[in-house]
Amino acid sequence: MEEQRKSENALVPALRFEGFSDPWEQRRLGEVVDVRSGRDYKHLKPGLIPVYGTGGLMTYVNEALSKNEDAIGIGRKGTIDQPYKLYAPFWTVDTLFYAIPKIGIDIEFALSCFLRINWKAKDESTGLPSLSKSAINDTRILLPDAREQSRIGTLFSKLDSLIALHQRKHEKLKTVKQSLLEKMFPKEGEDVPEIRFEGFTDPWEQRRLGEICDEVTRRNPLSEAPVMMITAESGFIEQSERYSTDNAGESLQKYIVLRRGELAYNHGASKLRPFGSCFNLLADEARIPFVYHCFSLRSDCPAFTSLELNGGQVEDQLRTLVSSGARMDGLLNISFEEYQTVRLLLPSLDEQRQIAGLFAKLDSLIALHQRELDILKNLKQALLEKMFV
Repeated sequence: MEEQRKSENALVPALRFEGFSDPWEQRRLGEVVDVRSGRDYKHLKPGLIPVYGTGGLMTYVNEALSKNEDAIGIGRKGTIDQPYKLYAPFWTVDTLFYAIPKIGIDIEFALSCFLRINWKAKDESTGLPSLSKSAINDTRILLPDAREQSRIGTLFSKLDSLIALHQRKHEKLKTVKQSLLEKMFPKEGEDVPEIRFEGFTDPWEQRRLGEICDEVTRRNPLSEAPVMMITAESGFIEQSERYSTDNAGESLQKYIVLRRGELAYNHGASKLRPFGSCFNLLADEARIPFVYHCFSLRSDCPAFTSLELNGGQVEDQLRTLVSSGARMDGLLNISFEEYQTVRLLLPSLDEQRQIAGLFAKLDSLIALHQRELDILKNLKQALLEKMFV
């Protein structure tokens, strides 16, 4: 009797809706969904039916593989570990299976099951990751009755809607920021921006960076300031956020001590910023890698200057400074002397501060939505672990 109780306990999730107590039953996915193959679409005419591949939406055609049955898309080749819901009518290419839930199976519950499975462990190729129908069909899951499936599926559907809503808000704010960056800074060959705060009419003045800054080279081996680094996405972050161990080692004594309002240019290429990125320090003090180009401004606003130094016109200038493919330990081959030749357009200090203040508020909003998005994603992951067996 005790062994039977232990066995039944192993077949129930840690967290359940009230009113459900029966053990879940083991099933093969082939008993739960009908896995079908995608097909080539090139013979079809343009239309309104979406065509999906492993990376998502590809194009639109005039015919559907599934006319009125929603399904779960799961990669056959390439990206095999990111299943997602397909809304009928749709077409899928031959690298994407589509799995239609059988009668009595809730699609949202089935999708949650798919999301929990380690599909990479079922990879049947030594090259490009691939899945077979049999690998999917033979995968075993535990299944509750239809009512409990529906309750769980509805919960995750609502969570997905919330996540999508916050994702849209987050992307919209990033789009607004990008649009304002384009309109609140003068275009190439002009000396006034398209959009300005009321009361500002004077043309912006051109200066080379070297005319308005001084290099920072201070070092202090006894400093206990946090060790920080620059990422293109987030600006200054503590090095421990990116590396689990002390990445500086003995070279820490050579690190530059930067103070609030001073700037650093990380001339390492990244996907987001192929010609490096520059940020001003918001913390009181930090130790940062000595390979960065560090400087202070004599009178201009650091937050404004970093915005302009990360802009497209400066990027165009940096592109001409970099010899093709030249690197030093993964860094762009741009010396501080060369970096100082970059030309900037500068308004009055008051206008600089107002522009910087606006973008600081936008960045705070973007960060807030990112945190809310992360909380929802973490909640979903925790529920996937607790509400399934």
